[in-house]
Amino acid sequence: MPRRTEFSDNRAWLRSLGFAAIEPPYRELPDPAVPPHDSFLRWLEDAVDAGIPEPHVGVLATTGADGLPSARVLMLRDIDASGWSVSGPDFSVKGAHIAANPQAALTFYWREHGRQVRIAGSVIDGGIEAASRDFHDRSTIAQAVAFGSKQSAELADESEYFAAVADAQNLIEHQPQLLSAHWRVWRIEPMTVEFWQADPGRRHLRRRFTRAEPGWSASDLWP
Repeated sequence: MPRRTEFSDNRAWLRSLGFAAIEPPYRELPDPAVPPHDSFLRWLEDAVDAGIPEPHVGVLATTGADGLPSARVLMLRDIDASGWSVSGPDFSVKGAHIAANPQAALTFYWREHGRQVRIAGSVIDGGIEAASRDFHDRSTIAQAVAFGSKQSAELADESEYFAAVADAQNLIEHQPQLLSAHWRVWRIEPMTVEFWQADPGRRHLRRRFTRAEPGWSASDLWP
């Protein structure tokens, strides 16, 4: 891998890094007749079978009331015909954004296969049952972090954070059914789902599915 100091400027260095050294299991886009969540699951299974690390991790992008966008890496919590689900506290930046503007985009990228999936649509609160299941599926320490953390608030001393998590962990160990009142599962109900297959020669393939009740319409896009 070339080192940055070997180049005259950052642009030249970035151009040297290469792209799409890939071996996709098959170089074809999803069947237009298959619902996009099923095609997504097939690509996800391909990534799992290939041993790609953290294949269920994506980037969620939201926009606040001030119009300023924000994106973060997180785990996919569930997926079915109704949409893609993520979770977190309602007082987080993403929670505040979703409350102000319930629209989001979710992107997954499996580098080794040169595949990207982009989901965009409305965000719906999944309800208390989904929140409880998601929260209690987490490890005790993960529950404690979720319960004790003031996510995105300024932190003056990290000892305050560790103490809050320790207190929450002790509480949860004595009350295992405890659920944070702020925990949410949000479901992105897609209006569009786009599949992108990279090609080493830049002959990339793109297919976009657009909701057209009661199903989907599919169209290919210029790369």
